[in-house]
Amino acid sequence: MTTIHQRIDQLPVEIHPTNDALGMAAAQAAIATLKTAIDSRGQANVILATGNSQLSLFAGLTQAGDLDWSRVNVFHMDEYVGITDQHPASFPRFLRERILGQLNPGAFYPINGAAPSLEQECARYAALLRQHPADLCCLGYGENGHIAFNDPPFAEFNDPLWVKVVRLAEASRRQQVGEGHYPTLADVPTHAITLTIPALLAAKRLLCIVPERRKAAAVKAALTGPITEDCPGSILRTVPHATLYLDAESASLL
Repeated sequence: MTTIHQRIDQLPVEIHPTNDALGMAAAQAAIATLKTAIDSRGQANVILATGNSQLSLFAGLTQAGDLDWSRVNVFHMDEYVGITDQHPASFPRFLRERILGQLNPGAFYPINGAAPSLEQECARYAALLRQHPADLCCLGYGENGHIAFNDPPFAEFNDPLWVKVVRLAEASRRQQVGEGHYPTLADVPTHAITLTIPALLAAKRLLCIVPERRKAAAVKAALTGPITEDCPGSILRTVPHATLYLDAESASLL
């Protein structure tokens, strides 16, 4: 199988034969975007997603291209409420262990899910994002079509906030168990801090990395169903600065 290129509404879609090929292609595009920003103004800002579906991208980032990561500021898009960055399922910990330790970026700005005031933490992180406008956002689709932790039925395309506390849908919480981050559903926190959909879309470039057969139903809904908050990932079909990367498994229902 060779790479298939198509367009759904405004969204370019690349279907790669394997997860590894998908990750390398997305990594090359990511590095090119970050290099352009560094060449333009001496630094770059990137928002990274977490989760097992991003591991092929992370592998690609460590292998593809020659980038001065000391000039890159890294943000991320969500964290569970009530856990510290020492918790095994913490997203900042995931990023430090799986990618940041290899890349050594200039700065990493984690969300503090254990902050004494969640409202103040959301305001702090929103201010940081506005001070460091994102050149790139690398995101994925959840099994229920979410982007970041903007789950149906709580997602808002026109959210007035950039960062907020959200209740997690059961489907998202079950996904965390399925990926091995928590032993049982009862162990998964019920709330999280997340970047909202407008905050994600504000990035100059969006790369959506969605491998694996367990994401095939979400991909089909996002690309062939209505553009609706019931499938938050469908919003990418309306913007001109996103690309969706699939593998043969995640594209299998198209």
